[in-house]
Amino acid sequence: MVAEENTRRFTPLFWAMVVLTGVGTGLGGAGLMWVLHTVQHIFWQYKTGDFLTAVDHSSDRHRVLVLAIGGAVAGIGLLIRKYVIGGHGGGVAESIWFEEGRFPFIRTTFSAVLSVVIVGLGASLGREGAPKEVGAAIASKLADWFRLSHPQRRLLAACGAGAGMGAVYNVPLGGALFAMEVLLGTLAFPMVLPAVITSLIATAISWIYLPTQATYVVSSFHIHASEIFWALIFGPIAGVASVIYVRAIVWADRAKPEGWRMLVGPVVVFTVLGVVAIHYPQLLGNGKDTAQLAFKNILDWKLLFALMVLKLAATAGCLRSGAPGGLFTPTVTFGALLGGLCGHFWSHFPWAVHSGSYAIIGAGAVLAATTQGPVSAIVLVIELTYHINGVMVPLMLAVAGATITASRLETRSIYSAKVRLGKSAAEKEAPLPVEGSIHSLLIRDFAVVSAADHYSAVVKALLSTHSPVVYVLNDKGKYAGVVSTEHAVDPTIEGPLDMVTASDLAEDLPPLTTDASRLDAINALAHSKASELPVISRETGHLAGIVRKQQQATESR
Repeated sequence: MVAEENTRRFTPLFWAMVVLTGVGTGLGGAGLMWVLHTVQHIFWQYKTGDFLTAVDHSSDRHRVLVLAIGGAVAGIGLLIRKYVIGGHGGGVAESIWFEEGRFPFIRTTFSAVLSVVIVGLGASLGREGAPKEVGAAIASKLADWFRLSHPQRRLLAACGAGAGMGAVYNVPLGGALFAMEVLLGTLAFPMVLPAVITSLIATAISWIYLPTQATYVVSSFHIHASEIFWALIFGPIAGVASVIYVRAIVWADRAKPEGWRMLVGPVVVFTVLGVVAIHYPQLLGNGKDTAQLAFKNILDWKLLFALMVLKLAATAGCLRSGAPGGLFTPTVTFGALLGGLCGHFWSHFPWAVHSGSYAIIGAGAVLAATTQGPVSAIVLVIELTYHINGVMVPLMLAVAGATITASRLETRSIYSAKVRLGKSAAEKEAPLPVEGSIHSLLIRDFAVVSAADHYSAVVKALLSTHSPVVYVLNDKGKYAGVVSTEHAVDPTIEGPLDMVTASDLAEDLPPLTTDASRLDAINALAHSKASELPVISRETGHLAGIVRKQQQATESR
């Protein structure tokens, strides 16, 4: 029934927006990659070949100098974005869910161009961040012009972001599945067609400039029983490594500099990266060429281990400096190095094969676990390489083992850390019941949802509480309104329901503050139509508790 309702709400206007988003994203992705390649060729002084070869042929001084320039460009760009352009902007996932799919076009486009420029200069970040942002920004602008509903805006923005990835990596189906599974958190059937159409169009349009072959060149592999046993062992190892990876990325993303440090931070971090790259040039750039070396199985175990550790440190360091960029290719590279390292030791057993298949399996397993998108990860690895039918079974086993292990240890992904923050940030400490203060009336038993929680999660929360409402918290964990049972079942909610969130359903219920008196609370309850009122901390805005009319009457007696 829900699926039929969702499909019915896709109007001809929405489908026209899907087509326009695909065309715009394809052109934008091709343009961004032209900027990336131009920067690489100018600053690394090469006309043919790959990026890593050019870095290898550069002098030590050149590497440090170019990275220092990259840090200065990043720092100046961050200052321009904050103090000249202004406005609000976060990651793609949090903007989709917490900002109703709104992406300020000028700010987002500037951030995307800045991202590809510094990646071209050698930042250890992914190139997909830029086309994802541009695709989402184009979708958001179209939604503004044609006044699409919040759920349709979210869906269109996610389709644009996934199409951006699909276009620059030539992975149309993987890009569509990434949009649904990773960004939207659903594989609901009504979402499939818009995502696939957007990604297919964007990928086809990008062929104007970008190549049509696979991103990685790999050999044809044959199934081997030892690889199946290895995958069963490797899956949990990859899951644990993915948890470490995710937590490092989350730490770096939350600790970005402010003020004058926005200029100094990138310069320091990038210069240090340039110095380290004197001995490890493979750390520079998004890591595509390094992953290719792992897939060809030509790196020894010492280099595999060193690059695996240093690549994570380099990516986290660049993020920590505030530099914008993606995480897809660095994650693939980390997984390829981990898989190659574990496969190297396994291949010493007499029953094992010695090939680059371990690195490919490792890339897929880590990608699945860090994004919590096993289906999209498998499809992405297939489209990135083309020739891996022989390792499909061990790949799927490793992906399953890694994803299950990681999900038991860490609920966040590299893309959804802030989306999952909301309801974890309510005030936990119990206030002291001071006589005459509102604290003597506080009730700590209340249900909360994140503003980004899906419609189904809101309904589940309402069904599991004795209260007529659940309280909504934003991405900072601050009180943002309430959702009532009556409003949640309102048939006028604009679909698709899979894209409706708690923020769409939230109603404004003015809160009391923890410094209010007991008498203030009693009077507020007496004059309110609501049966209960939220109480927030004046200092933090976090929800500290609630007061109820029934509780107030009991206390009065």
